[in-house]
Amino acid sequence: MQRFWKLPPFYCGVCMRSFIRPSESTQDHFLDVSYAPPIKDRSGNSQLQLERLHNKYGPIVRITPYIIDVDIPEIIQTVFSTKGNWLKTPWYHGSSALVNNQIVLNLFSQTNPKQHAKERKPIAKFYSPSATAALEPHIDSVIKKFCQDLERRFINVPDDKREFDLGQWILFYTWDVTGAVTFSKPFGYLDKGFDFDGVLHAADKAQDYFVVIGAMPFLDRVFDKNPVYRVGPPGFNTSTGISIQRLQDRYTGADKEYHNPDIPDFLDRFIAAKNDDPENVSDPQIISWLMVNMIAGSDTTAITIRSALYFSLSNPKVWSRLNDEIRSKRFRERGMVPPAYKEVRAIPYVDAVVREALRILPGVSMSMERYVPAGGFTLPNGDYLPGGTIIGVSPYITNRNQSVFGVGADAFRPERWLRDEAGGETEESFQSRLTLMNKADLSFGGGSRSCIGKNLGLFQSYKVLATLITLYDIELSEKADWKVICSWFPRQEGLRVRMRRRP
Repeated sequence: MQRFWKLPPFYCGVCMRSFIRPSESTQDHFLDVSYAPPIKDRSGNSQLQLERLHNKYGPIVRITPYIIDVDIPEIIQTVFSTKGNWLKTPWYHGSSALVNNQIVLNLFSQTNPKQHAKERKPIAKFYSPSATAALEPHIDSVIKKFCQDLERRFINVPDDKREFDLGQWILFYTWDVTGAVTFSKPFGYLDKGFDFDGVLHAADKAQDYFVVIGAMPFLDRVFDKNPVYRVGPPGFNTSTGISIQRLQDRYTGADKEYHNPDIPDFLDRFIAAKNDDPENVSDPQIISWLMVNMIAGSDTTAITIRSALYFSLSNPKVWSRLNDEIRSKRFRERGMVPPAYKEVRAIPYVDAVVREALRILPGVSMSMERYVPAGGFTLPNGDYLPGGTIIGVSPYITNRNQSVFGVGADAFRPERWLRDEAGGETEESFQSRLTLMNKADLSFGGGSRSCIGKNLGLFQSYKVLATLITLYDIELSEKADWKVICSWFPRQEGLRVRMRRRP
């Protein structure tokens, strides 16, 4: 039965989304289903297909009679504003969870802006730069474990065993960091060296399900959220189950062997939020917060680190400069391994490499949908969009807009994020250009719905990149075969390398 779960939403969604348009005055959740065309679910390269459509038809592509996809950077600040009047579509509901037979929306799947603000407010401070810095001991312990396991398995071994898939181990690292900062205990992927409990596979399949079910969001109640008999692939219930168990362990003290209250984790912080406001913060709310870390915290960070490494390694000039900039800080000689985040963050070229990696392959490479508000909206070319129209903006597409990022926007060139002093660029011109790029950057979403974990993801990325380059010489294997499979999050394959410890 589970083998055929894609068929009903796939065919029903295509038919209804192709021929039925909602009225301007109403937003019927049965009809206002979101963009998930066949090509998105079958080919694994929807970002390339969408790019070809824009190359052929221009900045405005009509996907169905009432869904358009745009590559117009100047309207990004309007569509993704802090006002929250461009509402998310029900397409996002598939990432919710079923807890005690009740559907629990999280910060990502919640489409009501007032409810989203209410749920985000108690914990926003826990993701601030200073609060993230307080988690550095948790992250350092995982980075040390990461390096120890790489050396044991792939560096201090015979030459014929040194080639390996670093991308897979980066995913183990980011998931273990998520476990450490959220629950004070890594999940154990670095220790085991494989997806021992099937959670990583389940996370991939959950993303695939999320994309497909968006064609008919109400069918999520029939498949993943069915209280009688669940039909479908592994959904987000796996992450939900882990979150529920860890919360129970914290309440009962079953986690006292590894949990140190003197080094708080996110679960400590979320429980404190409940204690501060028990009328508005419940255990299901805590579960939804934990799920945000579980669902969005690991895969997206791994995507950024893999991209930064692969594209830098593929460009000798970039890789050489990145190595020189990091090693000039003499972190190893100063006994600072892993390097302190505040010092790595202050290296302009590291920041440029990470930002360029996010630009080339953002953590979300599909279109992010919003409803046009009541009253409609007029595009810069004069086209009028009635209220209720669905408008999609893909970071993968807008990040390649030449009016913002210049000629050669398809190329990995970290220098675009730095002032071109050799070319005579003034500081004023650079700041103007940087502002333009920042306004068009949707790598972490935008406006009131921007990613709450942005600081944490960047924190992990900067630190592990600096650590790897400080300690090791890394080279791409001749067998490296880089591939990107686009689900909601793009999945990369083929980061095969050889590493050796620096003398």
